Amino acid sequence: MTIDLNLSRRQVVIITGMSGAGRSSALKNLEDLGFEAIDNLPIDFFGRIVSAESSLELPVHLAVGVDIRNRHFNVETFVKEILPLRKRQDIQLTVIFMDCDESILNRRFTETRRRHPLANDRPVTDGIHHERIMLQPILAASDFIIDTTQLSLPDLRLLIEARFLKNITRNFVVSLVSFAYGKGLPREADLVFDVRFLKNPHYDDELKGHSGLDKSVAKYIRSDENFQSFYKSLTQMIDDLLPRYYEEGKNYLTIGIGCTGGRHRSVFVAESLGEHLTGNGHRALVRHRDKDMTEG
Repeated sequence: MTIDLNLSRRQVVIITGMSGAGRSSALKNLEDLGFEAIDNLPIDFFGRIVSAESSLELPVHLAVGVDIRNRHFNVETFVKEILPLRKRQDIQLTVIFMDCDESILNRRFTETRRRHPLANDRPVTDGIHHERIMLQPILAASDFIIDTTQLSLPDLRLLIEARFLKNITRNFVVSLVSFAYGKGLPREADLVFDVRFLKNPHYDDELKGHSGLDKSVAKYIRSDENFQSFYKSLTQMIDDLLPRYYEEGKNYLTIGIGCTGGRHRSVFVAESLGEHLTGNGHRALVRHRDKDMTEG
């Protein structure tokens, strides 16, 4: 399975983001799709590499890995270098930012005994925190965010394929993420739905310690007189939208489902919607960003 090389515009993908968030894996996925993968390319080489490839009789789709370990890495230079590439008519530039929860990043570095590039003599957590602050301008300039906090390697590959494999024949891929409004909207979401109007199990002493994955919590939420009409409208709208997105060339969609604490209502609705989509033949990836918080 390879990418369609007869597209009118050549694909140039820059993969960047947090160290340990899966940049190398994403780059390998693109290489498997037929991209020419270049890792740790100095930023000031971007323009020259793209121009050199453009002179080829059969232009090559490029995937470039960039992070803070690159020689002469500079956030301002990065943002400056991609601006002229966005204006070019012969290429389609996509900047992917690989992200991950800081506690998971810390665990990955600890388990592999790798040193964080910015930690030096400091704790890994300090390096991760410093890197996140430093990369904020690049995050803001990115086109596509992939959060690998709860994403398996096969699912990462699926998301990459859904985004870049233009002659793909599989069904639509929908990524569902439950979240707490108190911790902010999921940055990768295309659509967001607020379910805070539903009855909150957090205020039931027997349910507050459980999550939306628990059957008793699910029963409690379903008992809300507003749930059935809302859920029917939600599934109908999503079912109507997916083929329209697909006709526009989009093979994936990320939907955020939010409640107060991301533990009860949003989790249950995301799980239910995932089951609905799977039953309709779509691939649904469900993750719960804030399930371990204490409110519903």
